[in-house]
Amino acid sequence: MRGAFAEQWAALFGRPWPVWGAAVLVATVNVFLFAFDRPWTASDGVRNWGDWVLIGVGVLKRPDLIAPWFYSGSLVNLGVLLGGLAAALLAREFAVRVPPRGELAKGALGGALMGAGAMLALGCNIGGFFSATSALSLAGLGMMVGLLAGAYLGLRYLLWEMEHRPAWSSGGARMFMAARADGASLQPGLGVLLLLALFAAPFVYARWGYVPQGIFLLFGVAFGMVFQRSRFCLVRAFREPFMTGDGEHTRAAALAVLISTLGFAILKFTDLKDKGEWVFASAGAGALLGGLLFGVGMTLAGGCGAGSIWRAGEGQVKLWAAVACFALAASLVRLGLAQAGLLGKLGVAVFLPAAVGWGAAILLVVVVMAVWWAFATWNEASRRFSAL
Repeated sequence: MRGAFAEQWAALFGRPWPVWGAAVLVATVNVFLFAFDRPWTASDGVRNWGDWVLIGVGVLKRPDLIAPWFYSGSLVNLGVLLGGLAAALLAREFAVRVPPRGELAKGALGGALMGAGAMLALGCNIGGFFSATSALSLAGLGMMVGLLAGAYLGLRYLLWEMEHRPAWSSGGARMFMAARADGASLQPGLGVLLLLALFAAPFVYARWGYVPQGIFLLFGVAFGMVFQRSRFCLVRAFREPFMTGDGEHTRAAALAVLISTLGFAILKFTDLKDKGEWVFASAGAGALLGGLLFGVGMTLAGGCGAGSIWRAGEGQVKLWAAVACFALAASLVRLGLAQAGLLGKLGVAVFLPAAVGWGAAILLVVVVMAVWWAFATWNEASRRFSAL
């Protein structure tokens, strides 16, 4: 049996999955998640964690808050975390990696900026850009502009730090609980046990009368495993063309948006989903400024809304700090915006088909993604805008 399945195991957990295939899977799962209930956004669930903590310490009062283990957005994120952990264990890649103090500080600062940016844009790079663009919301394209600018500015800062203040992030990194170099490890067995527990969780939720909650968890597990095994990363999609010139993740991200947009458009055009769903009132200053802050933050942290969560699952302590500060900042900034009367008033809600028609709206998304794809490919060959 071991010999018969060795090749399949190696394909799944012995080497990385193709980024292109991961993009197709992520887009497809997101379309199914939207058909089931709502598309994925990391910031909503992370803010639920922050609200829960702030209520616990007496800073926030929200009698309507749903507990994280019952809230749909939180459960998807928890699935991403545990799916990333399970995939890392199965591949013998889990280890608690403690970075130098400077890198830990950048993770915390990056997470705080992501939390603030997500509240301004009414979504993170997943919900505010990827899912919103797929839903044919103008706010998604606006946030894309902000993310590009933020990723560029964040990269310029990192290059400046490397040249002028290298000591800020120097120091010895430490690693614990890594698999042995000879391959002998308990990690695969622990990964199998974790997966079995995750697949059993929906049945537990069903016994409590919470069937959808268990399904949300499984959707998150699928996302987490795909991301961990492929290393597909939207941070790299926005950052790498300006850093190394590598355009692979940019092309994959553009493909994922196109597939997801097609699926979302079918669901909305056929009235299977409401046409105004996931069309955020942030097209304008909210999307642009929120995207800018989020782009800087994800570049400093080394992980976006999704990437921070699944990387935390595989043991990256820097991303633990990023997720914690993301959650707290999102909760506090949303509270501040609500008290100032600015929540949802930093832009307008524009459903592109209502403004320009279905054909022109879909064509606009196709053209934007094609231009992004073409730019990444041209820059990969010319290195015109690459720093390294």
